[in-house]
Amino acid sequence: MRGLVHELGRAATRIALLWLAGTGLLAPNATRADGPEANGAAAVDSVSTQPVPAAKYFLPEVLVIDSYERSLAATRSASQGTLRGEALALRPVRRAGEVLEAVPGVVISQHSGEGKANQYYLRGFNLDHGTDLALRVAGVPVNMPTHGHGQGYADLNFVIPEMVSGIQYRKGTYFAEEGDFASAGAAHFAYRNRFDAPMVKLTGGQNQFQRAFLGASPQVGGGTLLGALELYRNDGPWVHPDKYRRVNGIARWSAGTQMEGFSLSAMGYKGDWNSTDQVPRRAIERGEISRFGAIDRSDGGSSKRFSLSGEYQRLSADSHTRANAYLLDYEMHLFSNFTYFLDDPINGDQFEQADDRTTFGLGASHLRSDRWFGRAVRNTIGIDARNDQIHQVGLHHTVARRRLETIRQDQVAQRSVSPYAQSEWQWAPGVRTLLGLRGELYHFDVEAEREENSGTRNAAMLSPKASLMLGPWNESELYLNFGQGFHSNDARGSTITVDPSSGEPAERVTPLARATGSEVAVRSGIIDRLNASVSIWNLDLESELLFIGDAGTTEASRPSRRTGVEITGVYTIGSRLSLDGSYAYSRARFRDDDPAGDHIPGAVEGVLAGGISYDAPAGLFGSARLRYFGPRPLIEDDSRRSDSSTLVSGEVGHRFARGYAVVFEGFNLLDSDSSDIDYFYESRLRDEPEDSATEDIHTHPVEPRMFRLSVQANWN
Repeated sequence: MRGLVHELGRAATRIALLWLAGTGLLAPNATRADGPEANGAAAVDSVSTQPVPAAKYFLPEVLVIDSYERSLAATRSASQGTLRGEALALRPVRRAGEVLEAVPGVVISQHSGEGKANQYYLRGFNLDHGTDLALRVAGVPVNMPTHGHGQGYADLNFVIPEMVSGIQYRKGTYFAEEGDFASAGAAHFAYRNRFDAPMVKLTGGQNQFQRAFLGASPQVGGGTLLGALELYRNDGPWVHPDKYRRVNGIARWSAGTQMEGFSLSAMGYKGDWNSTDQVPRRAIERGEISRFGAIDRSDGGSSKRFSLSGEYQRLSADSHTRANAYLLDYEMHLFSNFTYFLDDPINGDQFEQADDRTTFGLGASHLRSDRWFGRAVRNTIGIDARNDQIHQVGLHHTVARRRLETIRQDQVAQRSVSPYAQSEWQWAPGVRTLLGLRGELYHFDVEAEREENSGTRNAAMLSPKASLMLGPWNESELYLNFGQGFHSNDARGSTITVDPSSGEPAERVTPLARATGSEVAVRSGIIDRLNASVSIWNLDLESELLFIGDAGTTEASRPSRRTGVEITGVYTIGSRLSLDGSYAYSRARFRDDDPAGDHIPGAVEGVLAGGISYDAPAGLFGSARLRYFGPRPLIEDDSRRSDSSTLVSGEVGHRFARGYAVVFEGFNLLDSDSSDIDYFYESRLRDEPEDSATEDIHTHPVEPRMFRLSVQANWN
């Protein structure tokens, strides 16, 4: 078996290299499968030429105590960390994507039906649905380039919280392993390889919330075969019920040891929903609808995602090899109406965004420890590749989900390959450096229904990285980080010549937008039981390029600069009780002169989060959490701002003998009537004059106080 596993890994690496050579390219995948593996352990990055224990690099339940572990020498930046599955399980989760709020500074919201991808906020960004936040789940990328609803669309609704064994996150442009969509940060969700025992979990709550989860992991064929299934329904508090229904499943076979092993996974998801999109405040104030009402009751959507993937890694005394491959089939149809009757007073402004694609990708990396010129050094080389064959990416004018006309419909082939290398040197006790370089080469091939917008385009970029790590001294370490990165832009914008709506000439945009970041930070455990960090960071984007899905065009906005500070801490009291908190403040501004103003609409400014958790091996467990989401500018001159929101949630549970447990969750316990999201733009309601367009704040409310009860049974 050991020989077979080794040959499979070597074959996967060779296939990756041959595929890359066949494309004639050298550019990137969204992210690298370098996250925590089977049960949440993370790779460590300190330099050593001594034999490397398996626990430092490999899978199961070995390394991580929490995301602010005392192993300071394991990190290259204060803005990276690993969250273990046990800590994540203690957090009440209203939506699957909210698991990501465990990353300090991240806010998750929603402005539409629950089946749509979440809205993400981090480091001065309104990230929309994922443009500058790279996400992976079990080694498979989530972000979708050249997507029907927007560049980098990242839908986490297929994530099963019980399957998450850990999250490894990195913020900033300082990591050679991270490529497209990672300007603000990246997060890798690890899925478990096994359950301690077969389990069933049933959850019920208000607004027709029902959920069932089943999981088991018997020994099959010399390995472990994990199977899990999630059935979900939720109407929400909306006047027009969401009727969100989803089915989620995974089968995962893993074999091998901590020194050498591999896994094969098959995942499937299907969801259907109605949407109560954001609504104008004037309609609520005039009593035309309630806070939970809708303007267009036919909005909604459907999505499905199926993937096959394999991961392999091998660890020896002085090296570490990884390889992964994935095949993904994806489809989405989304019906939205944000301006109501502004453009079409008769039929309304509803539009359908469609996306149908097949994606496959490969990745491989090799790390080797050595001594050069008497210094301990660790060198890593790696390569990522991705091919998106987009069979249909379209925009259609609709009424009640019926197509009236096609505004734009294209087929796109998008390929990227990215080699990278980095070298970490231990110059003296307490002095380390890391130098890295990542290369990007993209190829776009657009076949547009309107021939003038067809064409091919290539783009290339090199991104250097550099870090200096001083310490640890007195359980503290200083980090100085610098790096360049990028985000890609919609392939259609790189070949466009004619606006598909107006027929007017359209300006092409650069396919890759450069990002340059730097950071100074300190991380310390000098106070007993307290692990804390302070980071001051900066990020420049050469252009805030955005695909406008509602119009079928790509617009290049202005260069921007974001600066900020992040403070995080975890305080443990004994082995069962812990306190955690984080505060992040960001300043986001356009860097050029424009009479419109220099504020970036929607950019997150202040975020405060904290909580208390108690966990006993048997008996009582629970947590309480608070999240403050500060006001944001809604327009460039900052004359209109969103309101802030403060949400409190919690859970309490009890583990009984014989493997039974009961959990009671509460969300928005203070019953806040604040907004989940706010926008400011023009719209027109049906009864308003046809030649009028009203500027207004459009809002989507936080869901009211709600409770859920779960019962779980495990069979030992």
